[in-house]
Amino acid sequence: MPIYFDKNTRTFHLSAKDTSYILHVLKNGAVLHVYFGKKMKSPNIYNLLKFPHINLVDTDITNFGNQLMLDFLPQEYPAYGNTDFRSPAYQIQLENGSTISDLRYLSHKIYKGKPKLEGLPATYVENEDEADTLELELYDKVANLKVTLIYTAFRDYDVITRSAKFENMGKEDIKLLKALSMNVDFNDSNFDMLQLSGAWARERHVIRRPLVPGVQSIESRRGASSHQQNPFIALLRKDADEWHGDVYGFSLVYSGNFLAQVEVDQYNMARVSMGINPFDFSWLLKPSETFQTPEVVMVYSDSGLNKMSNTYHKLYRSRLMRSKFKDKERPILINNWEATYFDFTEEKLKELAKEAKDLGIELFVLDDGWFGKRNSDNSSLGDWFVNKEKIPSGLDGLAKGINSLGLKFGLWMEPEMVSPDSDLYRRHPDWCIHVPDRPRSESRNQLVLDLSRKDVQDYIIKVVSDILESANISYVKWDMNRNMTEIGSALLPPERQRETAHRYILGLYRILEEITTRFPDVLFESCAGGGGRFDPGMLYYMPQTWTSDDTDAIERLKIQYGTSIVYPLISMGSHISAVPNHQVHRITPLKIRAHVAMSANFGFELDLTKLSSEEKEEIKKYVEKYKEIRKLVQFGDFYRLLSPFEGNETAWLIVSEDKREFLLYYFRVLGGANEPIKRLRLKGINPDFNYVLEDDGSLYSGDELMYAGIVIPELKGDFQSIMMHFKEESIKNG
Repeated sequence: MPIYFDKNTRTFHLSAKDTSYILHVLKNGAVLHVYFGKKMKSPNIYNLLKFPHINLVDTDITNFGNQLMLDFLPQEYPAYGNTDFRSPAYQIQLENGSTISDLRYLSHKIYKGKPKLEGLPATYVENEDEADTLELELYDKVANLKVTLIYTAFRDYDVITRSAKFENMGKEDIKLLKALSMNVDFNDSNFDMLQLSGAWARERHVIRRPLVPGVQSIESRRGASSHQQNPFIALLRKDADEWHGDVYGFSLVYSGNFLAQVEVDQYNMARVSMGINPFDFSWLLKPSETFQTPEVVMVYSDSGLNKMSNTYHKLYRSRLMRSKFKDKERPILINNWEATYFDFTEEKLKELAKEAKDLGIELFVLDDGWFGKRNSDNSSLGDWFVNKEKIPSGLDGLAKGINSLGLKFGLWMEPEMVSPDSDLYRRHPDWCIHVPDRPRSESRNQLVLDLSRKDVQDYIIKVVSDILESANISYVKWDMNRNMTEIGSALLPPERQRETAHRYILGLYRILEEITTRFPDVLFESCAGGGGRFDPGMLYYMPQTWTSDDTDAIERLKIQYGTSIVYPLISMGSHISAVPNHQVHRITPLKIRAHVAMSANFGFELDLTKLSSEEKEEIKKYVEKYKEIRKLVQFGDFYRLLSPFEGNETAWLIVSEDKREFLLYYFRVLGGANEPIKRLRLKGINPDFNYVLEDDGSLYSGDELMYAGIVIPELKGDFQSIMMHFKEESIKNG
């Protein structure tokens, strides 16, 4: 089995595809972390646990006092208050006020398959032979607390997943002050840390920095995973790059407040921990109650970042997304938002749809402004009934009209929010997140509904279900445009107020579980002011996400490049928009806007009726081409070649699984004078194949493209791009 327990040495060895993860139980029951990295066939645990002054396998340690300082030992799920002064993975408070805990080994189970996590999204298996699971039970006999560490090793991926489950086995209350999902103690700190950071319209920029003594961390306290930080970090050896070196990825399957941190201690050991942010968090565990932490997906790569990314892409595409659309090609859509904003009529929408049909577009999406008295962003969120002044025939009539043109119909909604100027708020002012006697801060003239309340959850499930049943709606863009402030719930008692933010996420997951299960034929796209909740938790329910509200092609180079560090292309929405761009006011050629958008889920975000005949003809060609390459883009393997964070050029490659077809994209931001010849060496293709370039029929050998490279044609002017489509010679001649 991929998970093996050696009774003699009290050692667990977890094996994923080419990865080993090893932990050891001391004779006194303490659990140490031993190794995480390249697979080892039969490691000698005596060597791995040998320190200059002590051999931990042979030593019978009965207590943690003067005989052993935990402060220099690598641990599996560390506590605070004994002899380890580093950041703990968890912390509890007992009724007597004490916060000391001491977990020791109790028992374990090893079995095939992977368990579901109660109330939480997580990766899964379709066959129990795909993975093996270890449940390691630890117990604190003073607190009567049982903690089960849950590990799953995937057989076909370099993936270990981790989470923890807390259970109060006693008769007194226990308060969780901190409950992270995982901890890994490395024996050294010779790493760089990579994170994906930014802001609204500038999401997931790649930041790489060396580890230094002390704590370095990223986090969100906003109630969502956030535009500012993505719930992901990676540790890279100093020599690691896209193609070489050891890389360790840590990705949290969660959509709320999180913490990911690395602490470098006095011995230059690096402690990585990740999970729900303990800031403004606590959870009351009554006797017999349990608490389940979210899952962390850990990926090891011995060949740089690109291999790590491809592992995440394949796993998340096939064993995180649950939607029936995970294996289906996604439609080309037009969204009316940047074409009309709130100012539209039914006639205008149908005019846009007719233009879309003529261009080969497949899905028309009606964005904000169709409900209540919504003519701006200052009212009506929560009043989910059709504005008949704008749409006299209602959603059903409009959908039928769109369908009669040969297009599918989609709809924007923001169910988690409420406008103070709405019938819903006037009926239920306590339904929003708020704190008594404090102002209710508004953002975009809206408040956040309290999804920790079951009555609010039930309301959202009902109104969304009613809308989806009222018309032939094939797609939903589910938006969330503000973060939480004055976090509190009218229904929770004082001792549970700090549970509100997490209970909100659990409520959101319950809503999404109900709705996506009821409407399996609807393609759901997540949005949070663009990319403010682009995380694995949302991908579990909604197989694609609006990558950013910034639709500028040049800005999108960095955004989509950074997003690809963890997330597959099929999860990214990317659209051609008008120029000057509405976010940065830049004017770029249609060609580069198309090539950037055609690198992900392709769509449009502009007024098609205002295009010239020449632009329409050009767009038709892009739509036709995307339909030809769509399967390759959405299901191919992605390779980053040139980084927009390192220079004036960006390049990436998408290769079919059998390597018989690939797409090469090259982007140059600014032109230069008398530029040297640019030759780009490719990755991931078959060196033994001969490839034909579709554009001109030129023949290239795979080894030539990989080792000598291909010359980039001369480009004139700023904001230029090339997309080259290659097919293996026998396919082309076939």
